[in-house]
Amino acid sequence: MTSEITLFVNPAAGRGRGAHAAQPAARELRAAGFSVRTVIGEDAPDALSRARDALARGTGALIAVGGDGLVSLALQAVAGTPTPLGVVAVGTGNDFARSLGLPVRDPARAGRLAAAALKEGPAPAIDLGRAGERWFGTILASGFDSRVTDRGNRMRLPGGRFRYDLAMLAELAALHPIPYRISLDDGPVREVEATLVAVGNGPLYGGGMRMCAGARMDDGLLDVTVVARCDRRTLLRVFPRVYRGTHLDHPAVTTHQVRSITLEARRTTGYADGEPLGRLPLTARCVPEAVRVLGAVLP
Repeated sequence: MTSEITLFVNPAAGRGRGAHAAQPAARELRAAGFSVRTVIGEDAPDALSRARDALARGTGALIAVGGDGLVSLALQAVAGTPTPLGVVAVGTGNDFARSLGLPVRDPARAGRLAAAALKEGPAPAIDLGRAGERWFGTILASGFDSRVTDRGNRMRLPGGRFRYDLAMLAELAALHPIPYRISLDDGPVREVEATLVAVGNGPLYGGGMRMCAGARMDDGLLDVTVVARCDRRTLLRVFPRVYRGTHLDHPAVTTHQVRSITLEARRTTGYADGEPLGRLPLTARCVPEAVRVLGAVLP
């Protein structure tokens, strides 16, 4: 294990927390005897290129300092390589870190944990989802939730989370079922009308919503949650239960476990780890033990 560690930093994460979080994390790593190099890109493609350069030089670990968006970018660099990923979670949602029992908004503790894990030996390996060329760690969303994200991304005002709250209200007003064609593993095509279909490598997305509550990140399977056609009143009743994961018991919800899934639906975008994948159709598959994560706690 090389003693040089790379901090992969999003200075804008968590309304500026990313820039401040890098310092205490770096101090803890240096105190443990590691040299620390910081990578900050001008934009996402430049940051990813710099992260891959660090891996090519033989860095001992890539430690993402930011939120789920930066973790997603880091996964594109480290997945399928022997280089472990560390996470200093200081974003808004931090669903990847929460799913693995990692510290949230405590950069010094996250730095200490990463340093200890590097000294202890190989980090636990977790599965990742892969859709096309993109890796994802949490959930691939499609349907109502992805349309809320589409609308929110198009809105200039207001800023922050309130934009997506307004987008959700607008999508509720326009709610209609989406005709899907779904293929589970090598099975036949199923035609269903659904409100949304979520494909989970992990249980969480959207800042703590347990949409795929039963998903494990080390079982070699993706968990699929299908919310069937429902009216606004039903959706509003079910929605609060998503934070507890108890929505899976509702009659409108069905679940599946698969190694791969193909989703087809017109005018519907897929998002994975909150990042756009493009319009359906999309095929996602589980890749077992695709990345090692420092300090991960697997149930």
